[in-house]
Amino acid sequence: MRGFKELNPAVIMLYYLCVIGIAMFCTDPVITGFSLAGAVTMFLTIDRKRKIGIHVSFFLLFAVLALINPVFYHNGVTVLFVVNDNPITLEATLYGITASAMMISVLYRFRTFTMIMTADKLMYVFGKLSPKISLILSMALRYIPLMRSQTSKVRNTQKALGIYREDNIADTIKGEARIFSIMTTWSLENGIITADSMEARGYGLHKRTNFSVFRFTLPDRIMLLVFLALAGITAWAVASGEAGFTFYPALSGVTLTPLSITGYTAYGILSFLPPIIELKEAVRWKYLISRI
Repeated sequence: MRGFKELNPAVIMLYYLCVIGIAMFCTDPVITGFSLAGAVTMFLTIDRKRKIGIHVSFFLLFAVLALINPVFYHNGVTVLFVVNDNPITLEATLYGITASAMMISVLYRFRTFTMIMTADKLMYVFGKLSPKISLILSMALRYIPLMRSQTSKVRNTQKALGIYREDNIADTIKGEARIFSIMTTWSLENGIITADSMEARGYGLHKRTNFSVFRFTLPDRIMLLVFLALAGITAWAVASGEAGFTFYPALSGVTLTPLSITGYTAYGILSFLPPIIELKEAVRWKYLISRI
C-alpha cells in the first residue's frame, strides 16, 4: 500500500472535490467539525517545516469571520445580550462560528492540495481533459518563481544603474511602477514564445501521444471506490435532510437517525483517511529502517 501522496493524481483530485464539495454545501456543524479537524490533521501530517505562522493567521481569520456574522446580522430568537440597541443572538453566533470553520477547513484543504498536487500532476490530470487548460496551469505555476527571480534581477540592475531610488515614497513608487511595467512586458513576451513553441511541437493535437510516469494501479482503483462510496453515503444523508441543521429562526439541533449517523461516520472516515494512510506509511517506514 502506498501513501496518499503517491496515489494517482486523478484519485487525489477526486478526493479533494468530494471532501471540499460536501463541506462547502453543507452547514451541519458535525460535518463542518469533521472537515476542519481532518483538514488540520492532514496539514500537520504533511507539513515538514512546521510553519506556526500559518496556523496563527488562520486562527485570526477564523476569529474575525466568526465575529462578523453576529455583529452585523441579528436574526434569531435567542438574544444573548444587546450592544447599542443591536441584539446579539445565539443563532447568529453559532452560524458565524460554523461558517468560519467551514471556510478555514477549505483553506487548509487548498493548502495541502498545493503541497501534494505538483505541476506534473496537474498536467497529468488536465492534459487529457483539455491540453490548453493544462498548458495555462503549468505556465502559471512555472511563472510564479520565475517572476520572483526576474523581479529581483531587475530591481538590483535598476539600483546598480542608479535609476531605482529609495530616498522617499514618491521615488519608491516610481521605481516599483517601472519594475512592474518591465515585468509585465517580460511575462507577456515569454508567454507568447512558450505558446508558439508548444504549438510548433504539436502540443494539443489529437493524434499526439503523451508520456506520463503515473499509472492507474490496483490500490488506486480501491481508494477511488472507497472515496466515492464514502462521499456518496454522506451526500445521500445530506440530500435526504437527515444530516442537516437549521440555525434560523431557532436552532433545530442535530438529528440522530441511522442514516444521519451513517452519513456522519462516512464523512469522518473520508476526512481522516488520508492522514491515517500517511501516518501508517510513516510508521511502517520507520519500522523497516529500524530492521536494517
